[in-house]
Amino acid sequence: MPGWGEQPPVKNGPALGGYGALAMNTALTASITSVPQQLRKTITWDRGKELSGHAEFALDTGSRVFFADPHSPWQRPTNENTNGLLRQYFPKGTDLSRWTATDLEAVAHTLNNRPRKALGWKTPAEVFTDQLRSLKQAGVASTT
Repeated sequence: MPGWGEQPPVKNGPALGGYGALAMNTALTASITSVPQQLRKTITWDRGKELSGHAEFALDTGSRVFFADPHSPWQRPTNENTNGLLRQYFPKGTDLSRWTATDLEAVAHTLNNRPRKALGWKTPAEVFTDQLRSLKQAGVASTT
C-alpha cells in the first residue's frame, strides 16, 4: 500500500488518453471513418468493458458491431494472429506509453507489409489496396 501522497503502482503504466469506452470509441471512430464505408460494414469485438459503447460507435460510423462468444478466439482469427505478431514487439503487459506514435506506426507498417499465408502470401497492405482499387473500378455503374 503506498504511503500518503505516493502514486499507487500501475500494472501497465498510465492509460494512453484513457482506456474506457469513451476513449475507445473516440479512437476507433477516428480510425475506421478513414476507411470507405463499403470496407467497414461490420466489425467483430471481444467482450471487454472498454468496448461497451458499441451502440454509439455503430450509430457514429454506420458499422454493424458483432461480438465473439466468450472464450472463442477462433471467431476472430485475424485479430488473434495479429495479437501474436504484436507480442514479438510488445510482450504482454508492456507499457505502450514508453513508445512514440511514430514507433507504434513503424510496427504497424512492418506488420501490414508482412506476407500472410491466410492472404495467399499477399501482405495486408496489398489486399487493402486491391479492395480500394476494386471499389474505384466498380464506380457508379454498380446495381447492387
